[in-house]
Amino acid sequence: MIQTDALPEPKLLHLFDVLYDTRSVTRTAEQLGQSQPTISLWLGKLREQLGDPLFVRTPTGMAPTPQAEALITPCREVLESLRRLTAWEIGFDPASAKRRFRLCMSDASHITLLPKILELLRRDAPGIRLEVARIDGNTERALETGEADLAIGFVPWLGGGIYQQVLFPQDWVCLVSPNHPRIKDALQLDEYVGEGHVFVSAGTGQKLLEAALARNAIERQIVLELPGFLGLGAVVSSTDLIATLPRHIGETLARPHGLKVHACPFPIENFLVKQHWHARYHQDPGNRWLRTTLSLLFQGS
Repeated sequence: MIQTDALPEPKLLHLFDVLYDTRSVTRTAEQLGQSQPTISLWLGKLREQLGDPLFVRTPTGMAPTPQAEALITPCREVLESLRRLTAWEIGFDPASAKRRFRLCMSDASHITLLPKILELLRRDAPGIRLEVARIDGNTERALETGEADLAIGFVPWLGGGIYQQVLFPQDWVCLVSPNHPRIKDALQLDEYVGEGHVFVSAGTGQKLLEAALARNAIERQIVLELPGFLGLGAVVSSTDLIATLPRHIGETLARPHGLKVHACPFPIENFLVKQHWHARYHQDPGNRWLRTTLSLLFQGS
């Protein structure tokens, strides 16, 4: 019996299987795509590991020893198990799946991305339960343990073992009311500096905005500070305040409130919205389906 604690590596077992059938080192080398010296070297390693010559030269070819005759059946059983293991994958059928997916997302993504994700899941995977958590200091650990399946957003601090895929790029815009008493067409820098502003403390890209303001020596007059984007559209539409925010959330808020979307009058570093997952779940069929689905849904947005 082949002892599993000293099992030869698969290439040597494959050699044993082919040589048993061909009884020829030359034909074995051809079938395995190796040189004859390599086959002889592998056979030497196999003989040493199993403590038997295994095959002896005769006028009719390489004849198996009694030990080889005894080992060929368990060898082929091991090879078949390896083939099944390599080909094996837990199926994931979105139409019938009953599973929970947990996404870590920013507040902005709740408004811009979540409705589209939920619409797609209700159509293609009605048995899926979706849970949403904030992106915070626990996000990396949540991905590693499987507590969360994906993190979606701008999360540059995630460390090793995390895969990532770009969904779409983001630049910055400024929102103003269509009835603003002073800002009419293009937003000028002096107008930006002279007007009051809404500051939204949420959002992982806020550090990029703050860095750009400092770099350009711009001090904003903050009139209102909000913890998130809830109510921001209504505030801007009914006041003369300016909101500076990433384009995706800016355009999403602008549409229902008829807000004007202006290019920022100073440069702010762009960023990439990505989906992130841990290497432990890279081959998980459900995770793979979700990643592929979201990439098709949002890439090019």
